[in-house]
Amino acid sequence: MSRVIESVDVNVPISTAYSQWTRFESFPQFMDGVESVSQIDDHHTRWVITIGSVQREFDAEITERHADERIAWKSTGGDTRHAGMVTFQRLGDNDTRVTVQLTWQPTGLVERAGSLLGIDGHQVRDDTARFKKFVEQRAAETEASWPGEESGPGRY
Repeated sequence: MSRVIESVDVNVPISTAYSQWTRFESFPQFMDGVESVSQIDDHHTRWVITIGSVQREFDAEITERHADERIAWKSTGGDTRHAGMVTFQRLGDNDTRVTVQLTWQPTGLVERAGSLLGIDGHQVRDDTARFKKFVEQRAAETEASWPGEESGPGRY
């Protein structure tokens, strides 16, 4: 099993960071290799990812969900076996630490070699950096809404 832990500090309130992270359909906008995520119901998602030239589809079950604190999941179908958790730590009124922890089973020579070389860690680091930019930009857009438009958490 491979394990990756990566943190990023984002300049948004904890509720904004958590709310954006749990909008799974937006993952392709900041996660490289994620083609789509569909939320089936409150506890299940369907993923389509591309790793190199290999496309994979799998289902995941949300195993734990505590608003503004953490969300955890595990894969339940397909040929990808992984589990993860994202935690949210309030650093200040407008600052949050987001920590991503992933455990996964590389299959095949290319995935095992990539894991040994730390490519999965680099990927998570790049994805969390893109999440930071993504969520901070969306928060700024919300704060600068047109006169008469609603703004605040959950309105993007």
